[in-house]
Amino acid sequence: MVNTEHEGSMCRELVAQFSEYIDGELEAALCAQLEAHLAECPNCRVMVDTVRKTITLYHAQGNSALPSDVQDRLYRVLRLEG
Repeated sequence: MVNTEHEGSMCRELVAQFSEYIDGELEAALCAQLEAHLAECPNCRVMVDTVRKTITLYHAQGNSALPSDVQDRLYRVLRLEG
């Protein structure tokens, strides 16, 4: 059974703190609150684990440039200038 206390507003409030938490820059009190929430909220735990894995994979790739056709398509989708 899902604990509804951990759905909705609590998750939305803490999701904004994930980056600082992962980077080790979150103040101690907020860090403890977030860790308590993660202990009981599988959805947020998956999100934090996914962000960590994404960062790890990004760093493992190094600083390689995208092929120009891929970059052009990405910029078009994001509506940025190339």
